[in-house]
Amino acid sequence: MPQRFAGPIGNSYHYRRGMRSSKRRDAILRAVRSTSCHPTAEWVYAQVKREIPGISLGTVYRNLRVLTAAGELRCYDSAGGVSRFDGCVESHYHFRCDQCGAMLDINEPVDVGLDRRVAANTGLDIRYHVLEFRGLCPACQQEEEAGSAAPEA
Repeated sequence: MPQRFAGPIGNSYHYRRGMRSSKRRDAILRAVRSTSCHPTAEWVYAQVKREIPGISLGTVYRNLRVLTAAGELRCYDSAGGVSRFDGCVESHYHFRCDQCGAMLDINEPVDVGLDRRVAANTGLDIRYHVLEFRGLCPACQQEEEAGSAAPEA
């Protein structure tokens, strides 16, 4: 399982060079890194609003973009348009539920050999790859099974 960030936040050394610390940015980063649920911007906003009541959703979106561009977070977009954020920037795989949209970390080593093989076969400069498994999470599997077991009226 990838190591989730567990250290303190709020000192500028946690940011990449040239990025200054701010109370809002620290709170946003702390919110994303405090969970493994791969939150949406709206979830982060709800969490940070408890600490900073005057923060706007626009500020959260802006800072999530800045933190992603700086390499402090990863952003995963879905076909449905809802972005999810990950405080663990170490390479790792994900599972996304087709029914509820939940995103989970997969405890499986990343195949770095795949990058080399594809680069050798294509001449492309492969820097990394993103792999996402799709299907139904355990809760949605149970819902589906319960729905199929219900008698028809």
